[in-house]
Amino acid sequence: MSITVENDYGTININKDVISTIAGAAAVECYGLVGMSSRTATSGFVNLLKKENLSKGIDITIEEDGIIIDLFVVIQFGTKISVVAENIIEKVKYNVEKQTGIKVIKVNLNIEGVRVQ
Repeated sequence: MSITVENDYGTININKDVISTIAGAAAVECYGLVGMSSRTATSGFVNLLKKENLSKGIDITIEEDGIIIDLFVVIQFGTKISVVAENIIEKVKYNVEKQTGIKVIKVNLNIEGVRVQ
């Protein structure tokens, strides 16, 4: 599914995978983040995703006035989770809005695990 943006020059269709890739790349740059995890961590085991599969740890919901981004992440042990979470949320929101022009309503951060490095 794609998101349509209209401007003076025409129509732009942006695929959800593109937005997921932008959000994943922005999140991975943040200090304290070990990596993205799969959305289906119901068994109790969390799988870290490689850089090629960042979009699998992200869910995009399209609303009338923008998008909602759900991130599934693993945080580094010893970091303050609230500070790392704020940095990830701000960076993802800024990068997605800056690069796509689509309003990000909110970013939900789901911490699936903590890893000692």
